[in-house]
Amino acid sequence: MKQAIREINEFQPDKNNFSVFQNDLKTKRAIERNIEIIGEAANRILKVYPNFKLTNARKIVDTRNRIAHGYDSVSEDIIWSIIVCDIPELEKEIDQLSES
Repeated sequence: MKQAIREINEFQPDKNNFSVFQNDLKTKRAIERNIEIIGEAANRILKVYPNFKLTNARKIVDTRNRIAHGYDSVSEDIIWSIIVCDIPELEKEIDQLSES
């Protein structure tokens, strides 16, 4: 998860520029792939530890499922929201877990 988070942050360092994200297909696909990785890892964690708290894990897992199964309902807005809002929070939680 940490590597996927790191890559998302590298691929989209400017969290204030949605239009750059929208117009860069390679970046979008790379970020989608990393969301798949994070979503799969979160899903596995939650199956083993159902009471484990990961902020917005369900949203990330659901988005991962939509990407992985080829549904056309994954909007750029949802991906952007994960990049800007959920990934920073998840990164903090993962860092705290690593330290404990």
